[in-house]
Order: sequence, then structure tokens, then C-alpha cells
Amino acid sequence: MAFDLPDLPYAHNALADGGMSEETLKFHHDIHHKAYVDNGNKLLEGSGHEGKSLEEIVKATYASGTVAQSGLFNNMSQLWNHNQFWEMMGPGSSAMPSELEARITDAFGSVDEFKSQFSAAGAGQFGSGWCWLVVDTDGTLKVTKTENGVNPLCFDQTALLGCDVWEHSYYIDFRNKRPAYLTNFLDNLVNWENVAERLSKA
Repeated sequence: MAFDLPDLPYAHNALADGGMSEETLKFHHDIHHKAYVDNGNKLLEGSGHEGKSLEEIVKATYASGTVAQSGLFNNMSQLWNHNQFWEMMGPGSSAMPSELEARITDAFGSVDEFKSQFSAAGAGQFGSGWCWLVVDTDGTLKVTKTENGVNPLCFDQTALLGCDVWEHSYYIDFRNKRPAYLTNFLDNLVNWENVAERLSKA
């Protein structure tokens, strides 16, 4: 089963007022995300993982730890990551639902402290990678960071929020100012209703 590039859930210019330009979305979604789809589909042929779900492929290829599977893992995990990333953002300011705010406050002490830890994780990720808010295997909320395309699926965690800190995600709009990109992401781009929905299903 080949995978397709999903459409963005909004127009390319929909996030511009929030600080993510139309140019960034065209490069990030239409070129980078599409490359993961195309390369992943090529590597999927003859891999023994045909017919599996995207989540199953990510988990199986990560667990194998073999060089032969690493290319497939890298592309499929990045495909999954980006599929989630677009849904985790939205146009217009989104208020944090009260249940989500309560869980975050309980876990981190305050929403501001959560944002501080999330931003620090993203800024502190050396090189390419992601930072995440996850439900860990023990049911607690945690902030994590992962290198390259590694994601919470690899650790049986549930991703509630993820931010791409590869340079292609922010360089057009923020140049090398990754901390400013992360602050803007949390303050102006996150679709907190989507995060709350993920939490309710976790």
C-alpha cells in the first residue's frame, strides 16, 4: 500500500498572521513533506512491510535497528511526524480548553512552565529533530525531544503536541532564531483544541 501526501487542513497562507508564511508552507509541505512520501514509498517496495499501517511501519523499523531498515524508518517517521504537525496548528488564536489546561498545570505547575520546558527542549535539541508534549506509558504528561525523525511512537508514548525544529521549518521566517520560532509556535500557531482532543483519546 503506497502512502499519499495529505492536503494541508488549511490554505498555504492561512498561518501567515500567526508567523508561518505561505512560502514556508509551500516549501515545507509541498517539497519536504512530499519527499518523505515519495522516498518512503520507494523504500517500502520489497521491504516486507507492505500492507502495514504507517504507525506499524514506524514502530517495526525503529525496533529493528538495522541499517537496511533505517532509510525506510527515516522517511516513514517523518511522514507521520508531518501528518501530525499540520493538524496540531491552525489559523487564528486558539484558547486552551480548561481540561487540557488543568492537566498541564497539574503536570508542570503552570502553563507558562510547560511552555518554558517545551521551548527549552526544542532549543536544546542539537541539530535536527522535534520537541513533544506526550502522554507517557505511565499516563503522565511529559516534555521530550527526539533527534532527526524519531517520534513518540518509538517509545509507546502518545503525541499530544510536536514542533519540528529542523531548519527547513523555520529558516525562511526566523532565520537561525529557533527560540523565537518556538515561542511563536506556542503563542500563535498551536491548535489547542486538537491537543485536547488527542489527550481525550489517550
